[in-house]
Amino acid sequence: MSKIKLEREKCIGCGSCTALCPKYFEIADDGKSHIKGAVKQEVEEIEVEKIECAESAADVCPLSVFILKNKIMMIKLSAKLGN
Repeated sequence: MSKIKLEREKCIGCGSCTALCPKYFEIADDGKSHIKGAVKQEVEEIEVEKIECAESAADVCPLSVFILKNKIMMIKLSAKLGN
């Protein structure tokens, strides 16, 4: 599993994420990005099988409000930290 995390408090609502990845993102009533299927809050997070287009959305975000973690990254980080 992979995780997509969105720090909504930093979002300026430019819409680039929704244009590139409508599978996971939409603009909420407050004009900020929202992860589809997540509870609307300041920091949203969902688990997905594959990150897919969310990586492109994260790359173009002008404020870097996304944190993407895939299973391979989490395993490597865990091993590096000795967990």
